Amino acid sequence: MSLPRSGPVRSELARLAILRATVALLTERGYDHLSIEGIAARAGVGKQTIYRWWPSKGAVIAECLLEGMLLTERLRPPDTGDIRQDLTTWLDRVFALLGSAEGEGMLRSLIAAAAEHAEVGLRLRDSLSGSDSISGRLKRAVGTVPNLPEGAPVDEVADALIGAVILRALSRTAIEPGDVDRLLEAVLGR
Repeated sequence: MSLPRSGPVRSELARLAILRATVALLTERGYDHLSIEGIAARAGVGKQTIYRWWPSKGAVIAECLLEGMLLTERLRPPDTGDIRQDLTTWLDRVFALLGSAEGEGMLRSLIAAAAEHAEVGLRLRDSLSGSDSISGRLKRAVGTVPNLPEGAPVDEVADALIGAVILRALSRTAIEPGDVDRLLEAVLGR
């Protein structure tokens, strides 16, 4: 005999409809014009359904990002075999995204949602350590370049790179020519 459930049951169909609606509206209207009311209307659910599961539009966007529904190609590092070039390409893409209103809003939403909710922060951390992540790309480069010998602290290198991106997003500091090269030199050496 099963025990009676307390609280609302989360419908996977409703959750997916909400996430898809968020992605569509974000693409069409941008972060500043995204609202819980608009998401609810597009998804065919009530506002209370969204607020029951997410406290803000930032938390919904964070889940979209963590589910791989937003920006997957721009956030995935390439793997050409040249780790420095791959990291340069990745950082150039991420910083270009930060330079756009949409990207800046989405990244700040993800950071805010992770800061407010431990579960989002843990899911974010997990997504950054997978095989398609910066940590995964660095792990595949271990032993192929002098700067990443066997036993290199790749998770800490990834943390430093991601931390630099987050700091730029929060401070809204413009990226100047040569910044990416200097960052990689600081983290990887010459």
